[in-house]
Amino acid sequence: MVKHVILWTLKPEFTEEEKSAARAEAKRRLESLNGKLEGLVSLRVITDRLPTSTADMMLDSVFTDRDALAAYAVNPLHLGAAGYVRSVVASRACLDFEA
Repeated sequence: MVKHVILWTLKPEFTEEEKSAARAEAKRRLESLNGKLEGLVSLRVITDRLPTSTADMMLDSVFTDRDALAAYAVNPLHLGAAGYVRSVVASRACLDFEA
């Protein structure tokens, strides 16, 4: 299994209402990929965070293997969801590892 974890920080110019809407939309778009991509075991977006957090949301996903993660990266369904996320984030940090 391969874990793919991303932390995002939303654009600082967004109001709290805009950030809330962006988190909800990113969650909806990304989690809709569950059950649609071969090799994707699970995907969830965490948007409820504690005040001590330094990121606005997190992607926590599991793939069967490295090839499945590579296929996900170029899949048109993923690219559509990721395009929205890129439009609302200021920064991204990623960690991929075998679990």
